[in-house]
Amino acid sequence: MRRNTNFRYVITTVLLAPAAAMAQVDTSDWNCEYCPFDEGYRAEYEAGAAQITDDAFRFGNGTGLGEEGTEAILNGEGRYLGESSEVTWYAEELGTDARFFEMGAGKPGRFGVELGYRELPYRRFGDTETPYSGSGEVLNLPAGWVPGATTGTMPGLADALAVHEIETDRTVLDLGMNYLATRNVRLLVDYERQERDGTGIMPGSFFSQGAYLPRPIDDYTDRFDAAVAYSNESFDLKLAYYGSFYRNELESLTWDNAFTPFPGADQGRLALEPDNDFQQFSISGAYRAASAWNTVVGFSAAIGQGEQTASLLPYTINPLIVTAPINVSDIDGEVDTTNYALKITARPLPKLNVRASYRYDERDNSTPAETWTRVITDALTSGDIEPNVPYSFDRARLNLTGNYRLLDTLTVSAAYVRTEIDRDFQEVASQDEDTGWGKLRWRPTPYLEATFKGGTSTRSINKYDTDVGLLFNQNPLMRKYNLAHRYREFAEVGLSASLIDTPISIGMTYLWTDDDYSKSDLGLLEGTEDRFTVDFNWAVSERSSLYLNAGSEAIESLQVGSESFAGPEWEATHDDDFFHYGGGFTIRGAGEKVDLTFDYTRAEGETEILFDGQSVAAEPLPELESTMDSLRFRLDYNVSQKLTINASARWERFEAEDWGLQDVAVDTISNVLTMGADPYDYDVWVFGIGFRYSVGADPE
Repeated sequence: MRRNTNFRYVITTVLLAPAAAMAQVDTSDWNCEYCPFDEGYRAEYEAGAAQITDDAFRFGNGTGLGEEGTEAILNGEGRYLGESSEVTWYAEELGTDARFFEMGAGKPGRFGVELGYRELPYRRFGDTETPYSGSGEVLNLPAGWVPGATTGTMPGLADALAVHEIETDRTVLDLGMNYLATRNVRLLVDYERQERDGTGIMPGSFFSQGAYLPRPIDDYTDRFDAAVAYSNESFDLKLAYYGSFYRNELESLTWDNAFTPFPGADQGRLALEPDNDFQQFSISGAYRAASAWNTVVGFSAAIGQGEQTASLLPYTINPLIVTAPINVSDIDGEVDTTNYALKITARPLPKLNVRASYRYDERDNSTPAETWTRVITDALTSGDIEPNVPYSFDRARLNLTGNYRLLDTLTVSAAYVRTEIDRDFQEVASQDEDTGWGKLRWRPTPYLEATFKGGTSTRSINKYDTDVGLLFNQNPLMRKYNLAHRYREFAEVGLSASLIDTPISIGMTYLWTDDDYSKSDLGLLEGTEDRFTVDFNWAVSERSSLYLNAGSEAIESLQVGSESFAGPEWEATHDDDFFHYGGGFTIRGAGEKVDLTFDYTRAEGETEILFDGQSVAAEPLPELESTMDSLRFRLDYNVSQKLTINASARWERFEAEDWGLQDVAVDTISNVLTMGADPYDYDVWVFGIGFRYSVGADPE
C-alpha cells in the first residue's frame, strides 16, 4: 500500500506543479534506459548442444528432437540501426528439423522488406510396418507375393514387413514488402510458398477387403497477397488481392492387391488431391465520425473464384470391366464466392455503446453436372448411372450488441444473433438460428471483477428432405447433427481478483452448455459440456514470480441408431473427461548472476463409450486413456554483461491406451491389412548446455 501511495503522490505533484517550476528542472544528465535508438550493431549468439536420451517419435512432432543422440543448439538475434535504416534478424533451433529464421530491413516508417524461412516436422507414427514399397505413384508388393483370402493366409506377409514412418516435413518460405508511397498511402506485397514431403496413411479397398497404404506426399502451395491501403484521420480504405495455387506432384496412387483378387482386380487406383487455384479481390474500409456519437462504420466486400481443372482418371484399371467413355477430359470445377459485411459501432449516450453488424457469404458451385458410371473399387460395376452434386450455399448473419453502464460498478450487456443458411442438394435446404445472451459485469473495487453470462440458441429447419438421404441409402429417420433442430442453453461465470496490498492475482472461469436435439429420431439426441479453469499468479518480488493453473472439461453425448433401417434399436453414450494442472516460477538475479526458470504441466484424458440395445457386443469397449507429463528447467549463469552460460533440462512422458491400436498387428483383422501402429508410450529427457554471447552495445 505504501508503494501505491507514493506513486499517487508523485503523479499528483507533477500534475499540479506550476509551469515555472517545471521549467527549472535540469534534464541534461537524464538517460533514457528504455529507448532503442542507439545506433550501430547489436546481437546475441547462442551455441551449444542438446542430448536426447531415447527415441520418441511423437516427441519430435514440432520439435525435431525425436531421435536419440545429440543435436546442435544454434539461436540468435541481432539488429543494426543507422541514421535512417534498420536491419534485424532472428534465428531459432537452426540445428534441428524445426529451424526458424527471419530477417527484416528498411527505413522505419517508410519502407521495409521481410524474409522468413521455417521448417515444421510432423511426426505421427514411427513403428508402422507394411509389405508395400515403392516411390512416386506406384506401391508394389515383393516379387513372388502369394495373395491370401485373409491376412492370416498370406504366407509371405511376416517376412515382407518393413518399417515405414508416417511423417511429413513442411517448409515455409515467406517474402514481404511494404512501402509508404505518400503520407497516406501504403503498398503491401507478400509471397509465401509451403512445400510438403513425406509419407501419410491412405486406405485402399477392394470392396470387402482393404489395406492401409503408405501414401507418398509431395505437394506445394504458392500464396500471394497484395494491397494498397489509404488512411487519414477519419477514413481508411484498402484494396487487396489474394491468390492461392496448390500443386500436387502426384496425380494418383496405384497399389497391388494383397488379397485373392476379384477377376482383373490385381491392382487398384485412387486419385489424389487435384491441383486447384483460388483468387479473390476485396475492398474494405472504415469511417470514423467522432462528432456523431463517436460512430465508426466499417465495411468489406470481396469476390473470388476457385478452379479445379485436373484431368480425370479412367473409371477403372481393371481390364475386365467395360464402361461407357467418360464424357469430359476434366471436371472443369468452378466455385464463385461473394462476401460482404457492414459493421457500425456508436456511443449514443455517455454510458451506452451499441454495435450492429451484418455479413453475407455465398458459395456458388457452377461445376457442370455430368452422369457417371459407378465402378466399385476396381472390383465390379454396379450398373448405376450417377451425377456429381455441385453443392452451393449462401449464409447471412445479423449481430446486434449493446453495453450500458448501469452503475459505476455494474455494466449490463446483451446481444442477439440471427443466422440464415440456404443450401443446394442437401437434406435441409433452409436453416435458421437465433441466439441471444445477456451479461453482467460487476466491479465493486479496482481489485475485484465478476462476470455472469447466459443465453440460449435455437436452430430450426423448414423441412428435412428424406428423399435426399435415401439417394445415399440413409435411414429416413436419421438426422445429421449439423442439419437437425437444436436447442442450446449456455452459461459462463468469470472471476478475477487482485489481493489488496499484495502482488497476488487469481482468475477463474466456468462454462456450461447443454444441447437438445429433441426432434431427431436417430442420430445425436443430446450433449453437454462443463469446463472449469483457475489461475494463480504471485509476483514474489521484482526479480521472481510464481504461477499455478488447473482446469477440467467434461463432454457427454447420447446418440441412437438402427441396424435394420427402422426405428431406434441401440444407443451409445460418449463421456470424455480431461484434466490438467501445472505451475512454474522464474527467479532473476539469484546470487547476482543466476537466473532460474521452471515449468511443469500434467494433462490427463479419458473416454468411455457405452452401448446398449440390439446387435451390440456383450463386452463393452475398453476406456481410452492418455497421460502426459511435461517439465522444463533452465539455469542461466551471467559470467559478464556479454557472456552467459546456460544449462537446461526437458522431460516429457506420454502414455496412451487406445483399443483401436492396442495389440493390433498388421494381420489382426482378417479382411484389412493394417500397418500395426502402437499407442504412444515414451519417456524422454533432453539435456542441453549452451553459451550466449552479446556483441555491440552493452546489454541493458
